[in-house]
Amino acid sequence: MPEPVTGQSVGIDLGTTYSCVGVWQNDRVEIIANDQGNRTTPSYVAFTTTERLIGDAAKNQVAMNAHNTVFDVKRLVGRKFSDPEVQSDMKHWPFKVVCGPGGKPLVEVQYQNETKTFQPEEISSMVLTKMREIAETFIGKQVSNAVVTVPAYFNDSQRQATKDAGAIAGLNILRMINEPTAAAIAYGLDKKGGEHHVLIFDLGGGTFDVSLLSIEGGIFEVMATAGDTHLGGEDFDNRLVEHFAAEFKRKYRKDLSTNQRALRRLRTACERAKRTISTSAQASVKDEKVASKLSRDDQKVIEDKVGETLQWLDANQAAEKDEFDAKQQELSGVANPILQKLYASEGSGGTSGNGGMGNMGGMDGSGFGNYNSAASGKEGPTIEEVD
Repeated sequence: MPEPVTGQSVGIDLGTTYSCVGVWQNDRVEIIANDQGNRTTPSYVAFTTTERLIGDAAKNQVAMNAHNTVFDVKRLVGRKFSDPEVQSDMKHWPFKVVCGPGGKPLVEVQYQNETKTFQPEEISSMVLTKMREIAETFIGKQVSNAVVTVPAYFNDSQRQATKDAGAIAGLNILRMINEPTAAAIAYGLDKKGGEHHVLIFDLGGGTFDVSLLSIEGGIFEVMATAGDTHLGGEDFDNRLVEHFAAEFKRKYRKDLSTNQRALRRLRTACERAKRTISTSAQASVKDEKVASKLSRDDQKVIEDKVGETLQWLDANQAAEKDEFDAKQQELSGVANPILQKLYASEGSGGTSGNGGMGNMGGMDGSGFGNYNSAASGKEGPTIEEVD
């Protein structure tokens, strides 16, 4: 017979991008908020010259310390360095992954002014430790046991690596539950009588899974599972970043792909916009770092002139091309001095070489050729200069 469980137990959803922890209290599961008031915590670990950061603190400084901020480690646990998926993922990570003993991948970072390597299980254990601490703060007592979720497609090696991470974190892993099974339990599908089949659709931060479960008498059986291990919220962010980086290059002739800090700020703005459009019809992608340096007076001058120009366009859609060109020059005459002043203060050496405005606002140099889409909002949000 298994030994009786002693001590407080929690449930941990160890995700690719975010993790959360819950505890059974007052006849219900309580999902516990972290010290930032969020019920999900980024699965990020950062190393600096003085300390180690986990969760929100790690993610918040990633733009300044990208090479030493580790994430997506769930894609590494239980895999070999030579695994094609690991090799593919490495191209997108700012941190360094090297081949260790036995062909295992190791994460290499600068920590306290020294080069350190960590196994993926060690990084995962740091996230698990953070989740345990969140639970202990809420409960007021020590947590020693945990049930941890894993993807249904995880093989034995990946499951064992997850269990090892729990042991390093000082947790007794009571059981590892397949994520679709955990979802079915969360929705009370195990309480229905008789045998029934359930299709679980799980779109996470890093993976997309669809699983067919058979449930009878509280017993779950995964009959089939399929999906994409590289389709999730982060992949949506990647596509948004690629799109807006291309738009930025087209409009301002500046390539963001060579600037890790600018890309990280853009990614943060894209993630924020993605969350916004979950509940709103549209969202803007902005970088306040430079936007805040535009004075209120200059901002009002540009906004007033743009508003006046849009009104003119609405009233004169049948105008001749030379009239559109004249209106473009008029708008350029107002905006260029302000933009040149802004760029000069940022040390970028002025604007692009075609009269300053370049392709600002969708103008392609041949009048307002893109007006219809830009004015109606279909062109998408704009991006201010980010570096």
